[in-house]
Amino acid sequence: MFFILSKVLGFFALPSDDAATLALIGVILLFTRFKRTGRAFATFGVVLLLIAGLTPLGNALMLPLENRFPPWDAARGAPTGIIVLGGAIGPELSAARGTTDLNEAAERVTAAAALALRYPQARIIYSGGNAKLVLKGGIEADYAADLFESLGIRRARIEAERQSRNTIENAKFSMAIAKPKPGERWLLVTSAYHMPRAIGVFRHVGFSVEAYPVDWRTRGPIDLVMPMESVTAGLRRTDTAVHEWVGLFAYWATGRSTALFPAP
Repeated sequence: MFFILSKVLGFFALPSDDAATLALIGVILLFTRFKRTGRAFATFGVVLLLIAGLTPLGNALMLPLENRFPPWDAARGAPTGIIVLGGAIGPELSAARGTTDLNEAAERVTAAAALALRYPQARIIYSGGNAKLVLKGGIEADYAADLFESLGIRRARIEAERQSRNTIENAKFSMAIAKPKPGERWLLVTSAYHMPRAIGVFRHVGFSVEAYPVDWRTRGPIDLVMPMESVTAGLRRTDTAVHEWVGLFAYWATGRSTALFPAP
């Protein structure tokens, strides 16, 4: 139920969807006796689209998420295992085209592959099923295993967690496969902006992991004063950041995370 509800409500948690919906309602109302209300809705929707799309709003929301956990320090030695969170592969497009389709979070896979080659004794768990409500096609972990093998990593090393549809399931099912023992060190590889929520959830299920953030979307404070290069890029950045902040609050409020904004 939590998964279905999160998917439905997730639509309304994205500024671009909200702005477009307001603008559409406004346009429809223009052809009714509520023209004044329609103009207000349409204007507000367009203004919201421009603010979210052209201003540094998305970067301002993204930066604290990405800066929460520093890059991993390899000085402590080799890890016991590496957990890679899904979200870098589109299973539907991969199934349709018969290949592995990587998206903008591809560094989750490439960084994990580099770690696997650097630490040949480390276990590798790729956690990702299919998070679609409808029109499902393919399992992300299966395509990840194929890709790792093509990059020179023995398939026998890849432990595919094929059931998870969200972060809480990533943590639960990965822990069931890993069965971590005291003293073991497990790395968690995911996008830097997603790391706070992921760490909070893994701590909640009792799985102690070390953050290995990748896939940064911002450069630093300079992005707080620079306008976005396009409206589409700005909307994507704002949507991603708002979705993550809403996710942090929802997981904390429903007792699925140890803190509202987990820290190192």
